Amino acid sequence: MMESPTGATWPCHPPCALAGKPQELAMPLPSRPQRILAFARLELTDSLRSRWLQFAAIVYLLVFGAFVWLGLRESSVLGFTGLSRVVLNVANATVIAVPLVALVATCQAIAKARTSGHLELLFSLPTQRTDWFLGLLAARLLVLLGPLVALLVTTEVVGLFEMSDTSLLPMVVHALLVSTSLVLAYVGLGLLVSAVAQSLERAVVLALLVWLASAALHDFALIGVLLQWHVPAPVVFALAALNPVEAARLAVLASVDPELAVLGPVGFWIANQLGPSLAYFLGLAWPATVGIVSLAIAARLVRTGDAVR
Repeated sequence: MMESPTGATWPCHPPCALAGKPQELAMPLPSRPQRILAFARLELTDSLRSRWLQFAAIVYLLVFGAFVWLGLRESSVLGFTGLSRVVLNVANATVIAVPLVALVATCQAIAKARTSGHLELLFSLPTQRTDWFLGLLAARLLVLLGPLVALLVTTEVVGLFEMSDTSLLPMVVHALLVSTSLVLAYVGLGLLVSAVAQSLERAVVLALLVWLASAALHDFALIGVLLQWHVPAPVVFALAALNPVEAARLAVLASVDPELAVLGPVGFWIANQLGPSLAYFLGLAWPATVGIVSLAIAARLVRTGDAVR
């Protein structure tokens, strides 16, 4: 019999045992990092065959291509032109595109593994449920962040060597930080939805509702509240900042416009009461916190829940 993943050996019967000569060899079990890496490679291979990866690639290329074309025109946004404008617009576009892509990439992962029996098969091996979950998380983060990192780094290299634009690096770094925080938030929410959903169809519906609530319905509800009641600026800021998308948008604006003039009275209050540095930190920290908490809950559900549904 095989020992638990915490054991030291994995008994193996060689072919000579079938010839009437029983013999047992003690094979060392792989360490936990090796098990997580093996699961990550398995999930990465599966991701490369999935249609959602093609969807993510098309979304990234359309967003980046459109803003490259727009950014290289003569007009300016907040005083930025050329590749600086490209990075600024891409950062604003990822605030909407990244949540959708991340939810599409993760909302069915756990539910599909349960309904197909894949999870039950994996857990019959000498491993732990948390190992598979961490491998799944690593593969999804790599696939979602990899193209964004490659595109932004390529933009920085082109700007540095072709246009000698040294001011581009801070904007690229800010865009990468905002994108990473937002990907972490919605990968966590997507895996939580997948762990809670009873079927693949419910997982898709819940993920769509999460995206709509974050990207569209939240803005409409906030505008409705502002029109109905004269809400103080701190309350408006608190309501908006609870949404990871709005928090990430605040981080983007704080990195390029310390006065936050485009936000009107709310921006004036944020700039004077919090300051651009604290607003930028909150814009990065809150989505990351949402993602970490969601991942912790999803991991607990995988560890204690049923392997088959």
